[in-house]
Amino acid sequence: MSTEYNSLNDAEAHVILRKGTERPFTGEYTDLAAPGTFICRRCNLPLYQSDDKFHSHCGWPSFDDDLPEAVLRVPDADGRRTEIVCANCDGHLGHVFEGEGFTPKDTRHCVNSISMRFIPEGEPLPEVIRPNGSSSSS
Repeated sequence: MSTEYNSLNDAEAHVILRKGTERPFTGEYTDLAAPGTFICRRCNLPLYQSDDKFHSHCGWPSFDDDLPEAVLRVPDADGRRTEIVCANCDGHLGHVFEGEGFTPKDTRHCVNSISMRFIPEGEPLPEVIRPNGSSSSS
């Protein structure tokens, strides 16, 4: 059975599937400060909590921590940076940087807004779409 992830528009596919980047300061979540959970736009896996989001003024949403087993770090094709991808569907999220001193955790996940959806606190999270085509609650 083939996996049926959430459908993506052209802009979402450009970033999530082809490792593109949205323009800085244009994403819908760059300045969002509401409590809730950020999930993968492609497969619904919970990635980040709003408590870990901070303003780095870099132009993209920044988090100093991810949820356990949600984000994988892989060497970027440019050989200099570390790419971050969804641990469930391998969708491109952005890049992670360490040693910048923004927070006590000294880590900045620089994430494309278009790679995520925000679920406000108190609203149910959608089922995660797993690679084998099954769904599960998180």
